[in-house]
Amino acid sequence: MSPIAAMDVCQNASVKNFEAAGSIFEIDSEFLRLSDKPRPVNVERKRSFDERSFSENSFRIIDHLENLSPAGRRSGFNTPRSCGFESHPMVVDAWESLRRTLVYFRSQPVGTIAALDHSVEELNYDQVFVRDFVPSALAFLMNGEHEVVRNFLLKTLHLQSREKMVDQFKLGAGVMPASFKVLHHPDRNIETLMADFGESAIGRVAPVDSGFWWIILLRAYTKSTGDSSLAEMPECQRGMRLILNLCLSEGFDTFPTLLCADGCCMIDRRMGVYGYPIEIQALFFMALRCALILLKQDDEGKEFVDRVATRLHALSYHMRNYFWLDMKQLNDIYRYKTEEYSHTAVNKFNVMPDSLPDWVFDFMPTRGGYFIGNVSPARMDFRWFCLGNCVAILSSLATPEQASAIMDLIESRWEELVGEMPLKICYPALESHEWRTVTGCDPKNTRWSYHNGGSWPVLLWLLTAACIKTGRPQIARRAIELAESRLSKDHWPEYYDGKLGLYVGKQARKFQTWSIAGYLVAKMMLEDPSHLGMISLEEDKQMTHLVKRSASWTC
Repeated sequence: MSPIAAMDVCQNASVKNFEAAGSIFEIDSEFLRLSDKPRPVNVERKRSFDERSFSENSFRIIDHLENLSPAGRRSGFNTPRSCGFESHPMVVDAWESLRRTLVYFRSQPVGTIAALDHSVEELNYDQVFVRDFVPSALAFLMNGEHEVVRNFLLKTLHLQSREKMVDQFKLGAGVMPASFKVLHHPDRNIETLMADFGESAIGRVAPVDSGFWWIILLRAYTKSTGDSSLAEMPECQRGMRLILNLCLSEGFDTFPTLLCADGCCMIDRRMGVYGYPIEIQALFFMALRCALILLKQDDEGKEFVDRVATRLHALSYHMRNYFWLDMKQLNDIYRYKTEEYSHTAVNKFNVMPDSLPDWVFDFMPTRGGYFIGNVSPARMDFRWFCLGNCVAILSSLATPEQASAIMDLIESRWEELVGEMPLKICYPALESHEWRTVTGCDPKNTRWSYHNGGSWPVLLWLLTAACIKTGRPQIARRAIELAESRLSKDHWPEYYDGKLGLYVGKQARKFQTWSIAGYLVAKMMLEDPSHLGMISLEEDKQMTHLVKRSASWTC
């Protein structure tokens, strides 16, 4: 693909050369005008909640958090931007490591690179990834540092507006980049941004999750700062509508879920998540709910508000009924009849009971449940995926009862899902013939490694947020203590290998930014749980009646 040659002059820049193919975009003066800082807002930081109050109030905590105004608040860590809290050496180390990953464009911070490991080839780990930046952004927001998040949102929005081509095919206007990199041209003393929309990715798959994370982060920024002026900009409103238009377009679908290719999200390699993966559906649901809050009720916005509301109702019904698995539902599937043709069919997807994997009967506790990995015609992927289930709790896609059941499952299957290093990205691992056929003999995704059952410290922040929301902070505290025993000593690896997560991953990068940021966000949320409000949504009472299946978790 031919790069776009528009460029702007920039002074005092120092960035390494980047040789991969991609699209080069300018940041023009009009766009820089949008980067002006919002007015500062100061609010006194709220004290930590007592653990007993979590147990007593459980989901009621979100109603309280939604009413807090966390603008301008900083956590009490002893960092260059905050003080007054007894500093933890690992926290200090984490902040120093995180700040070293900051990327600057025209002397302004615009994000953090994926990893700062100089011992191995950089590949694309020296780029700013949209999904990877989210925990970094939350850490900065919780510490009262809003500028880098605002700049990131605006830069990625500007990149979205450019024409996107993969070979001879033009991508949809709403597609957000997977990543971008600042290029410095010393001969002309200019800087440019190079974006990757999937044309350089493994398998050449566009990132479905990037647009969802962008909307979620825009809402987090608005909630944290108390400033809605960024979200109300015509440019941001248009960006949201473009993303939503991609997802809400009519087609041949008979389900409200989004059909996706393998490798379109955090699991960006072939791992059998094609179809309707839980990670995408949960992020889709959360992004729709955030958009409903952020969209203006003007002529253009009102149309999308109505479409979003309609889709949310259908999506919540579908996910809560057909993706949910507990002991009762597992037994029902075990007894399914097949080849049912009428509207009264119980086995609506014609799933063969003999396709139930042996491991799921031992894995399912008497009390507990989870959203399975995928549901499509004649196929159910019963694997546990951490990110999708945690986002389901935070977005209130999971009902309060389902959210409690997910936490029951984590507690019951602690050794399998947490082990010695939080947190399994999925469970169980694919092995032998299944690994060969599903992954295509991927040497990076061997059993209990990387995306195939590896342990990812970044997931700690999602688990912590889910624990706080469900009134189980002691689970998060236990997981954080496990991470603190090794994470800094091991130089912040990207992931760990092995059934228990005992070994630093065989190809794991050190000083992985989202491992660092995920730890900081988890610590800050436990210290000041009111931070949860920027990344969590309370239950929509209008959707509660949609769940009809009996649920064993209430027994």
